[in-house]
Amino acid sequence: MEIDELLTDAFGRVLEGVESVLDGLSQEDLEARPGPGANTIAWLVWHIARVQDDHVSDVAGHEQTWTSGGWEERFGLGLPPGDTGYGHTPEQVAKVSGIPGADLLAYYGAVHARTLDYLAGLTAADLDRVVDVNWTPHVTLGVRLVSVVDDNQQHNGQAAYVRGLLGAEGLSGESR
Repeated sequence: MEIDELLTDAFGRVLEGVESVLDGLSQEDLEARPGPGANTIAWLVWHIARVQDDHVSDVAGHEQTWTSGGWEERFGLGLPPGDTGYGHTPEQVAKVSGIPGADLLAYYGAVHARTLDYLAGLTAADLDRVVDVNWTPHVTLGVRLVSVVDDNQQHNGQAAYVRGLLGAEGLSGESR
């Protein structure tokens, strides 16, 4: 297996998780919080897409899909263009609302497609390229890509957990 195939598989699993967690959810489900200040499924999926878009665009040297694809305007969240959700307050999490699951999936799908385009043809030698000197040791491309997959999958797991909490009675305890 070549390195680009390995990374394509890893990012493909992120896509599968996003598709699975969004499947069949209502807007109410997307925006439900399991507790005060907790993240919603909508926010978690948006964050997955934003982190991947930001980090892969940076190493690929191209504009983020968020701005180049018109997603920032389409979603109209009132957040700065470079915002990925890192360190969001509960009030900022609440801004990620009113976005249908199909639109969240479409944005992630656009990010995923650009990621796969970038990964195509990467070699093992490419992974040693230093992409961030703000850390000691410096961050290589390989470390950055693994970090994105890891972050995305942790948030996929959180979204799946919230989805599981919704259950047949929802977070309010009332029958659906």
